[in-house]
Amino acid sequence: MTLRPTRDGADAPIGIFDSGVGGLTVARAVSALLPRESILYLGDTARSPYGPKPIADVRRYSLEVLDTLVEQGVKMLVIACNTASAAMLRDARERYDVPVVEVIGPAVRTAMSTTRNGRIGVIGTAGTISSGAYQDMLEVNERLTVFARACPRFVEFVEAGVTGTPEVLAVAEDYLAPLRHAGVDTLVLGCTHYPFLEGAISYVMGPDVSLVSSDTETAKDVYRQLVSRDLLAGPDAAPTHVYEATGASADEFLDLAHRLMGREVSAVRLVQTGAIDLPTG
Repeated sequence: MTLRPTRDGADAPIGIFDSGVGGLTVARAVSALLPRESILYLGDTARSPYGPKPIADVRRYSLEVLDTLVEQGVKMLVIACNTASAAMLRDARERYDVPVVEVIGPAVRTAMSTTRNGRIGVIGTAGTISSGAYQDMLEVNERLTVFARACPRFVEFVEAGVTGTPEVLAVAEDYLAPLRHAGVDTLVLGCTHYPFLEGAISYVMGPDVSLVSSDTETAKDVYRQLVSRDLLAGPDAAPTHVYEATGASADEFLDLAHRLMGREVSAVRLVQTGAIDLPTG
């Protein structure tokens, strides 16, 4: 089954999907790099967080959300959720007749070019780390040693708008001390929520460890895909930024977005995603 957009043209929006608010970092990076582009962001806040959920459920939820974006006429899909990327990237690229960009590959490439000693740490949700997506891509390079650690409470903190408390620092120390002791010089933030905790993570890891976040690197991938497919918005485009969520309260989404990002998000509309049938084979 291939779903095609209902609206054509280079001035159609870029669809950005995350399980919650973390993907707003990717949306911000895309807007900074491509200010003429319209963005349609959808956070699946009703079922967030994805990290601890079974991979089959994440796959189904993610494709339901992406179906909703495609039905609204986006010209590109950006999976701004590491757990979802690990669960269903291949499905998405087969299912949709629009380009699909994800967040894992760009971060891996940057980490490979950044490390000096070949020891790279990766942190992410339980789902992302157990999938081995980052480890598999990094360990293709035989000179690299990868140390992976699940940090599930980080998403809980961000989704609660808590980013700079002593409790955050204590949990960060507990999660990250083994990676620091392993001598990693590069740490991949394998979840789009984690940049909101970059201060605490950087403090615990120390000044000699480079942090790699996927937001800016993913934005560069978006740019490359749009250029190569002649899909850049025209010079007279009037960009719009629309934010949607599947949760029960628009006010809760707005309040959290404002606490994390200032007033960049001015309004959000609630949507429902439809159930889909997926092949089992």
